[in-house]
Amino acid sequence: MAYGYYFAPKSMSSEQYDDVIRRLEAAGQGAPAGRSYHCAFKGEGGLHVFDVWDSQESFDKFGQTLMPILDEVGIDVGQPHVAEVHNIIEG
Repeated sequence: MAYGYYFAPKSMSSEQYDDVIRRLEAAGQGAPAGRSYHCAFKGEGGLHVFDVWDSQESFDKFGQTLMPILDEVGIDVGQPHVAEVHNIIEG
């Protein structure tokens, strides 16, 4: 079963986001196993992120790399809204 994770940090600039993406790629996690979809978009306070993952376990494993990077860049993503995905339509 897939899960959607929506992050709405109080403040995340596009520069901070781009830095996180560069660091993830350098750590070999630019396209992590288990993530099928990633979207960053403008929201209140800057950029928000929505991901779809195949399992909580895959997401948690990725978090071991992501969270220290977010701390280094100074981003507090808070707690994500998590929901089971009912359907995904591509295209």
